[in-house]
Amino acid sequence: MRLDKFLQISRLVKRRTIANTLCSRGAVSVNGHVAKAGKVIAVGDIIRLPVAVSATTEAHLDEEEAADPEYEVLELPSGNVSRARATTLYRQINP
Repeated sequence: MRLDKFLQISRLVKRRTIANTLCSRGAVSVNGHVAKAGKVIAVGDIIRLPVAVSATTEAHLDEEEAADPEYEVLELPSGNVSRARATTLYRQINP
């Protein structure tokens, strides 16, 4: 599954276009390497997002924070998922 699609389905970002923007700016990394939106992710991958993404608005994309949260991919869904199930797709590693 593409990184940008996973970020949107898991609701780590609100819209896929925001995920694409973050990736094109080099703000998202997978397993310690800067990742493009089309990167194919797998179960067990570690995704690091900027803290400002929690607000899910493009106005906050330029802010920089010290500790970016990391998420471990636990499951790759097929199709859309419910809001309740979306949180079971990943596990936050650091607060």
